[in-house]
Amino acid sequence: MIPIPQFALESQPFTWISDFIVSILGIVLPAWMIGIIVIVIGLTLLIGFMTVVVMSLVLMERRVIAFMQDRLGPNRVGPEGSLQTLADVVKLLIKEDIIPSNADKPTFLLAVPAAVIPSLLIYAVVQWSPGMSIADLNVGFLYVLAISSLTTISVVMAGWGSNNKYALLGAMRAAAQMISYEIPIVMSLVGVAMIVGSLRISDIIGWQVNTFWLILIQPIGFVVYFISSLAELNRTPFDLMEADSEIVAGYHIEYSGMRFALFFLAEYLNAFASVAIAVTLFFGAWQGPILPPYVWFILKCYALFFVMVWLRGTLPRVRVDQLMGLAWKGMVPLALLNIVLTGVGMWIWNGVL
Repeated sequence: MIPIPQFALESQPFTWISDFIVSILGIVLPAWMIGIIVIVIGLTLLIGFMTVVVMSLVLMERRVIAFMQDRLGPNRVGPEGSLQTLADVVKLLIKEDIIPSNADKPTFLLAVPAAVIPSLLIYAVVQWSPGMSIADLNVGFLYVLAISSLTTISVVMAGWGSNNKYALLGAMRAAAQMISYEIPIVMSLVGVAMIVGSLRISDIIGWQVNTFWLILIQPIGFVVYFISSLAELNRTPFDLMEADSEIVAGYHIEYSGMRFALFFLAEYLNAFASVAIAVTLFFGAWQGPILPPYVWFILKCYALFFVMVWLRGTLPRVRVDQLMGLAWKGMVPLALLNIVLTGVGMWIWNGVL
């Protein structure tokens, strides 16, 4: 067996909250209530922080794509266009909210929270620095994979609830695409679990802290994960969910105003979550010299997101048959090969030691 280092990355108790409540109200709250308060504070800070992150990602993508295509991009609202995304948010907030008269209204309305809530739930196990996470589950690995797969339900709900044949066509094609690429994503990460011997996120990070980054021995797994993530996230060159020239913007064609903005928010939340998981599993998470750990984690995430933007500015959209063929004839066999090579490598390592 490969020796698994022992370590503990547990967060310090938030005693300052109970001390603050005692000093203000003069009462001592039970531990479970303090835990709920900590979770609420953490979720509030997370939602506020991720809103800012999404706005910065949108601006970054627009400016980088403009640079690659020899255009100016947003440059009017605020210094160097830095407030353009904020202006877009305000515009969407004040737009009219339209619900089609023949739509399945409950399904149409519930599709929006069904898209946003799973996108936020993934961040519950993201570890920004040592002990800096909302939850450190012993099955955090499986939790991420399970929650990320729920997005497919919201896509189908939006397409069906709109009562629009183009929206339904886009939703069915999107569901087929997402389900197909979830399989190689799961299989690409099996090698990480085999090597570390744990499904806990902090264990995977700690293994890399004590040895080396897993990208060095799992390059195939990373490539399969990254390419499959692009397809599941509806990123170029796999953006067939919203192929405007083919199916009129896809499953959310009937959504307007803030509901459309929330779908847009969920898309970028999922994109950042995808690169955050890749950084956590393959690039040592928050590990790095000099700078604070959370700074390293965010820098790595933005660097990997830049690669996504780079690909969008470089590659054309593939056909649907090429998309599905790549999943079943390319990514799945590569993921299986990675599992076999990982097993053989562990067998040789154990034999040598």
